[in-house]
Amino acid sequence: MDVICLGIFVADVLAKPITKIPDRGKLELFDEMELHTGGCANNTAIGLARLGISAGAMGKVGEDGFGDFVINNLRKNGVDTRGIRRTREANTSLTFVMIAPDGERSFLHYVGANGTIKPEDIDFDLIGESKILHIGGFFLMPGFDGEPTVEVLKKAKEMGVTISLDTAWDSRGNWMKLLEPCLPYVDIFLPSIEEAKMLSGREDPEEISRFFLDYGIEIVGLKMGEGGSYVRTRDEAVREPAYKVKVVDATGAGDAFVAGFLAGYTMGWDLHRCVRLANATGAACVTAIGTTAGIKDLDQVLSIIPGS
Repeated sequence: MDVICLGIFVADVLAKPITKIPDRGKLELFDEMELHTGGCANNTAIGLARLGISAGAMGKVGEDGFGDFVINNLRKNGVDTRGIRRTREANTSLTFVMIAPDGERSFLHYVGANGTIKPEDIDFDLIGESKILHIGGFFLMPGFDGEPTVEVLKKAKEMGVTISLDTAWDSRGNWMKLLEPCLPYVDIFLPSIEEAKMLSGREDPEEISRFFLDYGIEIVGLKMGEGGSYVRTRDEAVREPAYKVKVVDATGAGDAFVAGFLAGYTMGWDLHRCVRLANATGAACVTAIGTTAGIKDLDQVLSIIPGS
């Protein structure tokens, strides 16, 4: 296996248009409803598989219909699900996405099974079969973030596996308290620019990247939305603008960027080509509703790169 994605898996229920939240005990109607899978590890694993990379999923879902849905969708997309555990402690994580008539989104989220992931749930034999272990959704796994993650990363490094890590927004405000012990084991770090600012206390992309490189990380990639991306190693830096596409739904674009970068890295591409593929995968993602529907295959994604 090329990449195994360990992290959060979510069922996303999208409802639109939502014009008001009903008063207590009352009912409001909406016109459209869609069910998708989401979650950082889920999105990155499917993105990788769509790009032709052998990908696996590792995490936890409930013993419920949403858990069935998440697992079946991963398998349908060619993702290895041997690392998915099922639990009776909690139901599958769910996000209810309320879409206003103007497209603005509000969310109700249930942490569920993602909050029950522990080191004893991890299949190290599967990790040992993989070239890269990617952690997707750090800060959204309260039973795993911090020292439990360190335990897993340390063992994976001892097995010779490359470590990639992507963060989410830390609504609990722990930031470096949880992440810093993990950083010495990370090879590729791919946060959003806003998360990286909170973690580093710095504003400039170059200063932010150098802050993390000083922990021994080999590659730091900052996802900057409409500002494109900034990726650097100790020896080189790449700043790539966002590619122009018709934006339908930006959900999952950051996870798609990660999938594109890790796909290029797995294929042995140089840093510039990896960044272009990452930007193009993120651009493909936003062209359709849902976290992965816009990513078709490698040829489609490559066609988005200017001059391709």
